[in-house]
Amino acid sequence: MEILDETKQVKSRKRVVDHGEVFTNEREVNAMLDMVKHETERIDSRFLEPACGNGNFLAEVLRRKLKVVDNRYSKSQVEWERYSVVAVSSIYGVDILEDNAQECRDRLLGIYTNWYTKLFKRVKNECIRSVRFLLSRNILWGDALDFTNPVTKQPIIFSEWSTVNGSLLKRRDYMFKFLVEKTHQFSLFNDEGNPAAIDEPVKDFPLVHFLKLGEDDTNEL
Repeated sequence: MEILDETKQVKSRKRVVDHGEVFTNEREVNAMLDMVKHETERIDSRFLEPACGNGNFLAEVLRRKLKVVDNRYSKSQVEWERYSVVAVSSIYGVDILEDNAQECRDRLLGIYTNWYTKLFKRVKNECIRSVRFLLSRNILWGDALDFTNPVTKQPIIFSEWSTVNGSLLKRRDYMFKFLVEKTHQFSLFNDEGNPAAIDEPVKDFPLVHFLKLGEDDTNEL
């Protein structure tokens, strides 16, 4: 897996000119997240970055959440896995450049995998697969200004993940454009964990165990 330079703010002059692409550095990232510190310490609080780049904000959000999971559940691998998956499910990003979205997914998966393997001797492939699947649904290539994919012009669709009876996840898919009116950069759903003032889901999925995400085609769009 590619090691990403987290201190690099510009990839190329052309990308700056064409897309205004400048990445936020670590100091500013932490200063901004410290303003909502109580939310970063809630495992299930949802964060959305509508111009996520390769994930400077979302990487730090994930680290902060995993630290909370560690503090509470590191003595039980099953509990750690369950709540770490919930933490990942709460992180969302969109970027207009396809390579940035992929780098962000890879980066977050790398952070999670490294954290997991350092903490426990026996890593479950199913857990890594579930996290990879969540990132494929939550970190999307799209234009946050017109709510579509830049090439296909298909609408951006996000998945809402809610826990049921501890180990089960409920997935509902919603069109991004309906989520925007009453949200801000870091909040996607309301405090009760439900979409705020939006239409019905475009698709509703059956309950699935948190270690079975991405197991077969029934979990795909």
